[in-house]
Amino acid sequence: MPVKLKIKKGDQVIVIAGRDKGARGEVLKVLPKENRAIVKGVNMVKRHQKATQTAEGGIVSKEAPIHISNLAHVDPKDGKPTRVGFKVLEDGRKVRYSKRSGEVIDV
Repeated sequence: MPVKLKIKKGDQVIVIAGRDKGARGEVLKVLPKENRAIVKGVNMVKRHQKATQTAEGGIVSKEAPIHISNLAHVDPKDGKPTRVGFKVLEDGRKVRYSKRSGEVIDV
C-alpha cells in the first residue's frame, strides 16, 4: 500500500545510501505506487535504443528510479540532509519544513 510521500517533483535531494551515495539532484518524477523517484543525474543506466523516425539509435544513458528511502531532502540553510515535517501556518496553509533548521521547504 503506498504511503504519503514527503518528496515532490522539483525538490532538491541527496542520496544517503547505495551506489550513488552523496550525489545531489532535483526530483524529475515521483512514482508513488512503487515508492520510487527519478532524480536528475542519479542512478544512471545505459539502454540500447533502436532508431525511430524521431530518435537516433545507439546506447543512451538515462536516469532509473531510485527508492524513496535512499533519498533525503537537502536543508535550504546549510545543504545537509534533513528530515521533513509538516506544520500549519497562521494563514491556514499546511507546509513542509526542515527538521534540521526549521526552515520552510514549500514556498
